[in-house]
Amino acid sequence: MATTAHRAATGAESGALRLGASLMALAGLAFIGYAVIFFARNFTGAFLELGIGPAEVDVGRPQIRAFSPDLYEYISHLHIAVSGFIAATGLATAALAWFGVRHGLWWAYVTAVAVPVLALAVALPAHYPYGLATLGHLGLIYLATAVFAVGALVALKPMLQVRRT
Repeated sequence: MATTAHRAATGAESGALRLGASLMALAGLAFIGYAVIFFARNFTGAFLELGIGPAEVDVGRPQIRAFSPDLYEYISHLHIAVSGFIAATGLATAALAWFGVRHGLWWAYVTAVAVPVLALAVALPAHYPYGLATLGHLGLIYLATAVFAVGALVALKPMLQVRRT
């Protein structure tokens, strides 16, 4: 339950808190947008993820399906599942930022930061050894992450001020 101390930020601090939380929430919505793109590509001729083309994977939807219909269905189900987890991460991040961080709640701030950090810490490293870390593939995620990090840093100072009161 929020106490008065959680909401006792000065005008400048509460403005910074609102700005930081808004940027964090915007980044969460951007994660959802990326998930929608990821999901839609599964059902189009593109099939492979955004930014992944012949330079990274030398076959496409028809060749994968021809090689193994079961493998094709497996990859498709992974696309759907991963897009769901990306969207869920985005929703959790946006909601925590908008409804918790904006009101100076530390548990919401810590959780809003931990959720995408955990997701990215697990997902990103696997892209590099296989040559899948293209700007076309990860650029939107990098952009959303940068917006999120700026928001988290902007919100941090007023969060610390509220904590001290």
